[in-house]
Amino acid sequence: MRVLLSFFVTLVVLWSAVQCHNHEHHANRTSGSLRIFKENIDFAFRLYKHISALPDSQSKNIFFSPLSVSMALAALSLGARGQTHQQLFEGLGFNRTDITAEEVSQAFQHVLQDLNKKTDVDLSLGNALFIEETFKPRPEFLESMKRYFQSEGFSTNFSKTEEAKEQINKYVEEKTKGKIKKLVQKVNPGTLLYLTSYIYFKGKWEIPFEPRQTRKDIFHVDDNTTVHVEMMTKEDTFYVYYDEEISTHVLQLNYNESVSMMLVLPEKGLQGLQEVVSKEHLKKWITSMKKRLYSVHIPKLSVETLYELEYVLPGMGITDVFQSTANLTGISEKGNLVVSKVIHKATLDMDEAGAKAAAATAVEIMLKSAFIYHHSPPVLKFDHPFMVFVLNLETRSILFMGKIENPLQK
Repeated sequence: MRVLLSFFVTLVVLWSAVQCHNHEHHANRTSGSLRIFKENIDFAFRLYKHISALPDSQSKNIFFSPLSVSMALAALSLGARGQTHQQLFEGLGFNRTDITAEEVSQAFQHVLQDLNKKTDVDLSLGNALFIEETFKPRPEFLESMKRYFQSEGFSTNFSKTEEAKEQINKYVEEKTKGKIKKLVQKVNPGTLLYLTSYIYFKGKWEIPFEPRQTRKDIFHVDDNTTVHVEMMTKEDTFYVYYDEEISTHVLQLNYNESVSMMLVLPEKGLQGLQEVVSKEHLKKWITSMKKRLYSVHIPKLSVETLYELEYVLPGMGITDVFQSTANLTGISEKGNLVVSKVIHKATLDMDEAGAKAAAATAVEIMLKSAFIYHHSPPVLKFDHPFMVFVLNLETRSILFMGKIENPLQK
């Protein structure tokens, strides 16, 4: 009989733009968390580059949540030991000589507490453990999950697979207010535990785009391909920056003083931007924004992505958890557990009222034996491939990132 531990992280973010009044405010956070999330930004860019290198990602939209994947791997590391833990730790971008495992857990604890306390947005974060009735995880693992990841606990009979699947999916759907449905497609009767994490975040555009100003327009997918899109238009004061070093326009649409959406439009093609963009550019953009009158044009879009990260993470040095050498004895005394799947799903919708995004990361653990400037006002028109970021400026973390090659591509 297969014995499975499955690990799910659900991230749902619905955001809109508000103007930022004080950029310096974002840096006034605890130094420990800032230091950790600064390193974690490297993980976000490395993961992006490995996903974009996949054969089927070359000419397609990319959208994922670095925070969702990071939180899943950080929670997994609570139960990892030895080399398995070291690879997860270093894969996330942390140096064991500079940052302790305790500090990493405290950083994620901080972001959960900080975002849950916000009152100017509809925001909630949390975790849940669905534990097989006969399975006894280590008490210290359960205590750490509750302390650092605010985990709830539920007893589940996984031998009744349909009921177990319905229980988990219903929980996720309710916590994400319907944004993530049917996260779990199949439950193995030998499953021991599911860990589900969710983040729900919703707001409104401070100055919504007027639907009557939306027009049919052309989006240049590449030199030889164009598509007709619904282009939203707004003339107003926006935070913008032109990075002369890499010939790139940056538009920052703030949600509140700590969260923003950043659209990055290269003049010389997206491939060149992807090759050089880094956390240093992101830091420069955030601190260099100026509020100016612009005519902004952004395509309406609806994107959904799915990645099997067990084919991506080994390229980033996280290999041990997928092999017979995996050491996950911090979860249970069983010494024969191995990660078999890491699935990440994400969606992005943008229209005149605002933008909605969702992501889910699933880590399955099983027995090893089972294995552009013009005239005034200047025009900033996103009519060719661009990158997108959603940032928590307080913790310097990336909630979402990706690229839009074709707004009509599902």
